[in-house]
Amino acid sequence: MEKIKALALLSGGLDSSLAVAIIKSQGVEVKALHFYTGFCITEHKRRLGLKKEDGSNYVNPALKAASNLGVPLEIVDISQEYYNIVLNPKYGYGKNVNPCIDCRAYMLKRTKEIMEREGYHFVITGEVLYQRPMSQTPQRLKLIEREAGLEGLILRPLSAKVLPETLPEKRGWVDRSKLYGIRGRSRKVQMELARRFGIEDYEQPAGGCCYLTDETYAARFKEAFATEGRIDIDDLSLFSVGRHIRLPSGAKLIVARNEGEVNFLKGFSGRYGHAYRFDGKGTFALIKGSPSKDELALVAGIISRYSKREPCKVFLKVGEMEMVMEAYPVEDSVIEPMKIYNKVGVS
Repeated sequence: MEKIKALALLSGGLDSSLAVAIIKSQGVEVKALHFYTGFCITEHKRRLGLKKEDGSNYVNPALKAASNLGVPLEIVDISQEYYNIVLNPKYGYGKNVNPCIDCRAYMLKRTKEIMEREGYHFVITGEVLYQRPMSQTPQRLKLIEREAGLEGLILRPLSAKVLPETLPEKRGWVDRSKLYGIRGRSRKVQMELARRFGIEDYEQPAGGCCYLTDETYAARFKEAFATEGRIDIDDLSLFSVGRHIRLPSGAKLIVARNEGEVNFLKGFSGRYGHAYRFDGKGTFALIKGSPSKDELALVAGIISRYSKREPCKVFLKVGEMEMVMEAYPVEDSVIEPMKIYNKVGVS
């Protein structure tokens, strides 16, 4: 008898982990796929070398989940093509700048390619009906299946009993009676299932960790588009780090908040102006745009403020100009009106 095989979209959160465990328990061979978009908060913190509150390291949530579930994992890098999805979503944005329908459809299109190439029979996801208002209504789930060319081949084990029967169920590849009928945003049932399946270590109940759903990220995105009239690929990376300060001239300063962000921002220094404490004992800032001559002292003062809050020499490079100048910490009352805030006042 032919071995039935399924591809699973695995974020590393509870829902996608449960979907894998449920289908694997029915004897189906499961391989997990994790799509790297460049916008995962946990992965970004890991790359910056940041620590959790308990001092432990961040790890890739999908790698951890796949190891715990005992399934092979393929990480598919879609970061380059994903930028166009973010900037030009066919179906628009959710509450912030999250193009959830376009995102899901694209991932599933890529999944279909792998499924057909490697001989898998169907696809499973951890989606729950009505859990996410933009992409998990019955109409939108159908839309996404149609866009991906996978109609009838996407099984959602957590909500299968409140969704139309899929081909894997009709053909007896899985037992529908052993699937679930969860709907809505409560995760009480999932938490109980986690205990039943022995899933104890997962990233967060909601899974997912996308910067595009983050209010601060969205505020920076919208402010940049309103002020500059465009968003470029570098912006999509830079919105996730540092303090963002819009100078009176319209130039923007992105100031690192920790060592990881210093190292990250330095990677862009060949393309943008920058400033830092000359003795290397403080922060690092990128300068996007061209500050006026009068603003150079302000930039240096901001560097001084965020570099131990003490007088220092600051190196500045803007275009072809390089200089070192004495700087004194700028008062917070001066910086505050220039910060780019989200609606709850976090820059």
